[in-house]
Amino acid sequence: MSGVKCTNKIISFLTILSVLVFCLTGCAGLPYMAHYSVSSFSSDVRYDSYYPTFASALCVVNSDINISNLDLSEKVSAGLFDLGRKETLFAQNVNARVMPASLTKVMTAYVALKYGSLEQVLVAGSDVYVNESGAQKINLKQGDRMTLDQALHILLIYSANDVANLIASNICDSIDDFVNLMNEEAKAIGATNSHFENPHGLTSDEHYVTAYDMYLIFNAAMEYDVFSEIINMTSYSTTYLDSSGNSKEIEIKSTNGFLNGNKSQPSGVTVIGGKTGTTSAAGHCLILLAKDTQGSPYVAVIMRDTDSDSLYTDMTDLLQEIVN
Repeated sequence: MSGVKCTNKIISFLTILSVLVFCLTGCAGLPYMAHYSVSSFSSDVRYDSYYPTFASALCVVNSDINISNLDLSEKVSAGLFDLGRKETLFAQNVNARVMPASLTKVMTAYVALKYGSLEQVLVAGSDVYVNESGAQKINLKQGDRMTLDQALHILLIYSANDVANLIASNICDSIDDFVNLMNEEAKAIGATNSHFENPHGLTSDEHYVTAYDMYLIFNAAMEYDVFSEIINMTSYSTTYLDSSGNSKEIEIKSTNGFLNGNKSQPSGVTVIGGKTGTTSAAGHCLILLAKDTQGSPYVAVIMRDTDSDSLYTDMTDLLQEIVN
């Protein structure tokens, strides 16, 4: 298998290499470019996109910020971050620990992109199955195969929980090892108030993040242009292989209401893409990348909202803070 396994030696080497590159080039604020080609498992799409690296400086926030008296439910955690000016425009309960539901998959994607390769073929093991009632999945079976590129599309567009397990057990030697790496990487990017217990976000007592940490994680994931490509997609179709080598076709649509047409885009703001998340314990969650009419980028996050309609209404109101 062509993927990188996450041993301590590899992690230490990558850390030292990153520091050396930074010291020699001083290019933390320069754009990140990558070129990816999809393997023969997928459709003939190539990525030649160019996205700015937003991690050269960060928005900070220590307390609630609500200049225009935006009215959100008291239990909601929310933040709006101006990536261009590195300024927090709105903050409510941003440092409160909350369950992230499938927003977890942003962290899963970040770790997979950092330690895997898009052409790597993932093989489903006995740990791929997700048995929780109502969990989103594509019903992978042991022995099914797809590339990491395919898996990331299904993970981020459709939010399949079994695909999260597939990614985790192939990037590392086990799902537990991958989760440990998620926690190490979260600390490394400053998301120190977060703790992950699985790669999908299904409810677990000690699985939590903060809204501010989700901004940091999302911000880090956007360093990879393929991540930004995927979260902007409204649909995706591909073919993968089962254990007998037979082709299995799949077609999925985005769970993001702003992208799939179920919700109207806010006036004066364009939603580029993002990630949804919903469980009974976490409530309704959404993190987005958006831009104003000048093309300036923003990250908006809402967590613990009461229902889907309230979530999108609140997110629309939050995004309107950009143009107010």
